Order: sequence, then structure tokens, then C-alpha cells
Amino acid sequence: MNLVSKIALAGVLAMTASTVNAQNKETETKAAETTLPGVEQDPFIWLEEARSDKSLEWVSDESNRTLAHMAMDPRFDEIQAEILEILDSQDRIPMVSIRPDGLYNFWQDKDNPRGLVRRTTMESYRTDNPEWETVLDVDALAKSEGREWVYKGSTCLPPLERHCMIALSDGGKDATIMREFDMNTGNFVEGGFELAESQGSIEWIDEDTLLVTRNFDETLMTESEYPYTTRLWKRGQSIDDAQEIFRGDRKDVWSGAGLLRDNKGSIHARTAFRGVSFFETENFVEKDGEWLRLNIPLKASLYGIVDGHLLYSTNVDWEVDGTTFPADSLVAVDLEEWKADPNGAKKTLVWAPAERQTKRGGAISGNSLFVSMLDNVVGKVVRIDFDNGKWVTQDVDLPANSSLDIATASSETDEIMFTSNGFLEPTTLFYSDGGKPEALKQSPVRFDSEGMSVEQHEATSKDGTKIPYFIVKPQGMKMDGTTPTLLYGYGGFQVSQLPSYLSVTGKTWLERGGAYVLANLRGGGEFGPGWHQTAMRENKQRTWDDFIAVGEDLIARGFTSPKHLGIQGGSQGGLLVGTFLTQRPDLINAAIVQIPLFDMLRLPLIGRGASWVGEYGDPRIAEERAWIEEYSPYQKIAEGVDYPSPLLWASTADDRTHPSHARKAAAKLKSLGQPYWYFEDMTGGHSGGVDNKQRAKIKAIETVYLMQRLMDSDSK
Repeated sequence: MNLVSKIALAGVLAMTASTVNAQNKETETKAAETTLPGVEQDPFIWLEEARSDKSLEWVSDESNRTLAHMAMDPRFDEIQAEILEILDSQDRIPMVSIRPDGLYNFWQDKDNPRGLVRRTTMESYRTDNPEWETVLDVDALAKSEGREWVYKGSTCLPPLERHCMIALSDGGKDATIMREFDMNTGNFVEGGFELAESQGSIEWIDEDTLLVTRNFDETLMTESEYPYTTRLWKRGQSIDDAQEIFRGDRKDVWSGAGLLRDNKGSIHARTAFRGVSFFETENFVEKDGEWLRLNIPLKASLYGIVDGHLLYSTNVDWEVDGTTFPADSLVAVDLEEWKADPNGAKKTLVWAPAERQTKRGGAISGNSLFVSMLDNVVGKVVRIDFDNGKWVTQDVDLPANSSLDIATASSETDEIMFTSNGFLEPTTLFYSDGGKPEALKQSPVRFDSEGMSVEQHEATSKDGTKIPYFIVKPQGMKMDGTTPTLLYGYGGFQVSQLPSYLSVTGKTWLERGGAYVLANLRGGGEFGPGWHQTAMRENKQRTWDDFIAVGEDLIARGFTSPKHLGIQGGSQGGLLVGTFLTQRPDLINAAIVQIPLFDMLRLPLIGRGASWVGEYGDPRIAEERAWIEEYSPYQKIAEGVDYPSPLLWASTADDRTHPSHARKAAAKLKSLGQPYWYFEDMTGGHSGGVDNKQRAKIKAIETVYLMQRLMDSDSK
């Protein structure tokens, strides 16, 4: 499996899907399992039925109450307009992917809220006003078909990338349909490949053959509701008749087969994997008609083909023949030697992280491997080549002290693009065709940052670990505890939280005198796999302790005070906010709980929660339930506690974390007479918005809520 395929599969693993009817049926089935060992009957379990009449009536009443209150604030319309102007701005950088027939961009604005897939030439892209050719108009498609289509990307046949499978979601769910599309004609192929709504992936073998890993029926889904079988599908054949070539196990998180392909499009092997947990994978290669398991760690994966070598990436120390390759390193084998003897090929080190370094993304161009990394939470990009029998690493000449990313790379040439930005520095797009990167485009300034500054500090967590965080200070900030401060965190799944340009937050919050804080908590990936692995499962409380420690440090330093401190996070970050809210409500006066996990004792029975027991543990196992019970926010909401009137929001179409987590939290607060706000949109999915207008509305609700709680004098 090549690097691009691996990244795509990882993305699908973080996504989940099924049809609305299947989702309701499955949810109702799970809701019928009203108890787990040690879990009392839940009076709000009916809210787990995502689209039942009773649930939707409750959602409508709560959402209308919240929106009406926030919209009455005289600041709401102004803030919403400011946000929408930024999101719809015509002068923002149109980020592209480099493909054989041009540069492709997906664009949304007020005239195209669902978006356009469009392309241009490199020559035109260099100008201030590129000429774009529309390839797919998603708004027109949605209107003609009467569906709430949301574009979810395409998978194309290399090297020409003319034949593509377009993924479309109805309402923003992770679930997608897939249809064959001809990029040359700009039309869906009549009678072409088409897959019903599901989650999963496809790979092209040739223009008439696909590898399909999907939820073919309910019996072929894992407990986490991912697929675990792959079929070889030929043009003109019913998918029901397609040959199954790989089968994992129903107990896997998910499983499937793919292709090991080089950057020229040549296929070198069929590969497969079994996700035995969210972070552990058994890898296989087809050898002499049989599936051979690769002798690599469960936390290692195929990374891609570079200069005639197959590369592995490992998240744990890997000992091979007396040599230990450190966690987070890249390891190579000669490709032809590997094809002859997959487990016996000699392994050599390509790259290993220095102290406080970790790799992030990667891209394989026509001739080189590029890896973006963090060096003490500062961005860096290196180019790696096999030259004269050894691996040579060179730094790419990009701005220092910035967040750096690889934006896109050509698989045929040396063309590659990078981005650079910071909290107060708009994004710059750099382009290189083998030489020094040149600044190609720059995003306009979106807010007045004069007098603002960025500082990095460390808080001391409960066990003594130093937790870094950034604070963006508004102009004229006083160290007397009066500054309204928003603390944001995530802290899970080895996901890093990095400085990025605060276009919307800068305009709506910083300009109005608020401060913004970004915490680098254990559980994330800012310092490599170990930073994550030290705060998962039985040690997950360390993440919650880290977030609380940052809040305490902000108050101790005089940056803010409990009356003026608010916290925010989404998904795993919503769980993070929930634990802070229930463990230290005295430290805060606002909490934004976005699309959260919240009822951790029913985690495997709600949405795709079974897939995440690798991060948190499994509440069906007594030993693991014991440590989850210590923090599960839903159960920890208690009578007689003064909670800071949290704002919870979710999406009915979220088929990943499921809206019932947020719903039940709000319902329980209400039952205890606690003040709260709840908002839920029918569409948007886990991303929280299908178009800019919807995104602006949600962000305006959040901002007005923060102003009322942290800026207004009667907020406590």
C-alpha cells in the first residue's frame, strides 16, 4: 500500500458511516441494550435514537431556545457577518492538488455553498486571478437530484487520474455513495461503477477493475460498524457477484485489502491489514496466492516506495537482528529483495527523530520523499533521497518558527507546495520544482494584530510533567486576571495541536480584547508516539490533569481568573472539556462542548464508539470500566454542583461520535435544574457544517456565548 493509500485508509478509519435507516435501526438495537455491568438504567437513553420523532422534537425545542437567545444579542448579526465574510472571501488562497492534467481545487463561497471542483494550469495559477474550469458543480448536482450532497473527495486511477470514484455524503455524514466520474469530460460515467451509501474505501487496479472495501451488508460489518472484507469488482459485474479476496474478523476495528503502488502508478503487490485495535494493525502481503503476515510491530505500517525501496513507519521501538529502530522512525528495505522475501529483506534506518522531534505528514514526489515534522512544536520539512548507497536528509529552506505543512506534491515531477503560518501570520503558499521554494501566494490579513503577541509557557501537571501551551495576548492585555481567555485543547489519538492563523478567532475574539490559549496535552502527538501513549487507556486521566493544570497556570500567572476563563474542544476534545467541567468547575465560567464523547460507560454501544476502546479502554471489561468510571463526564454530572452554564452542540447527521452524547449531557443538566445551552443542526456531520453559512452561524453562537459569559460584567 503506498503512502497516499495509507493516508486515505487512515482517514477512513477516523470516519464512519451507514445509511440513515441503517443508523437508526442499529442505534435502536444498541439502545435496547440499556445496561452494561455496573451501569444503571439511563433515563435519557431514548435520545440515542438519532431521528426518532421524540428525539427530534426535543432537539428542535432546545436548538430554537439557544438560537433565539444568542440571536437576540445585538452582537450576533455583526459577528456572524464578519465570520461569513472571511469564509466566503474571494481573495483567500485556493489550495490545490497537483495532478497530471492540471491543478485541482475545491471551492466554496456564497454563490457556491456546496462547492465546485475546478482546475486550472500552473501558468494561470501563478496569476492573481486564475482562470478556472469547473469540473463538478456540487450545488447543481444536489439541486437536480434533490439531495443534501456534500463533496467528500475522489479516488482516481494513476498515473493519468482520469477515471475517478467521487464520494458524496448526504447531509455531511461520514457515510458516502461513490460514483464513477470522467475528469476529461466532466461527467459521471453512464452505467459506470456506483456504490450505495456506506463507509469504506476503494482502490483502482485498472480502468475496469476495483478493489472494494465496504459494508456490503450488516453481517459484514465489525462491531465498530466498519467493513472487514474486500472484493475484486470488474466492470459490468454486480457487486454482489464480485470475488472476495480478503476477510478479516468481525472483532477487528476494521480490515481490508489494498495495493502497494509506486509514484508512477505501477502495482508491486497486493497488501491487506487487520485493525485489531484502533492503534494496532496486522499487515499482510499476497505471496504465491496466499496472504503472508508481515513480521513487523502491530504499531508499524507500510509508508511508501522511494528510490527503489519500500519504507516502513513504526510508532514503537522495533528490534531486528540486533538493531533497534526507535519509535517514530522510518525504516527501508530494497523493494525487489522484499518482493522475493517480504520478511527476510534487510532493513536499514532512513530517518529517526531527535529529542522532542516527531514526524507528521509525508509526500512522495517524482524523485524524493518529503517529511514534515515538529521540532519542539516548531515546524520543519526535510527532503530524503537514496544517494550513493545511503539515505541523505536535507532541510527544506522554509521560514523558521512557523507551522509548516506539505500542501501537495506531483507524483511525476519534483513539483511540490508547502504552507507556512502562525497565530498572527497569514498563510503563505510556497512552490518548488526541485529548487529553493518560492513564495507563490499569501493569504490576506483578516484582523488587526497590532500590539498582539504570542508567548509559550509551561504548566506543571499533577504528576510533575511540564505541559507546554501557547497564549495569544490581545493588545494592551493587563496581568490582573481580568482578560477574557479561551483555552482550547484536544489531547488524544496522537493528534497535534499547532499554531495556525487565527483568521476568524482573531477578528471576533482577539480584536475585542479576548486572549486565546492552545494547550499541547499528553495524548496528542506534539512530541511523538510516546507523548500519546503515556496518556491513554488506564492513564487517560493524565490528559484531563494536563488541561486542568494549564487552566490553573493561566490563573496563577495573572493572565485571567475563573470568572473570565472559558474552555473549548470538539470530539475527543469535547470529552476533554467534559472532564474539566465535572472535575474542576470552579476554575471556569464557560465551556463549549462540541460534537463530544460524553457517556463513556456506554461508549461501545453508541455510534462507532467500539472502535475507540484502544484509546480509552472497554467498559464491558470490569478492570477497564473501573478507570473509565473515574472520569466519564455524563455519570459525573451531579446535583448541587455549580456548573458554568455550558454550551453543548452536535449534528443530527454525525454518524461518528453520535449526537446523543451531547443530548444526554444537556438533558441530565436540565433534570438537575442546572443552566445550559444546547444546539443541534440537522446537517453537517462530524465536521459541524456543510457550507460557510452554517459554519458562520455555529461560530457566532459560540462567540456570543463566550462574550456573555466571560466579557459581560454580570456573567457570574
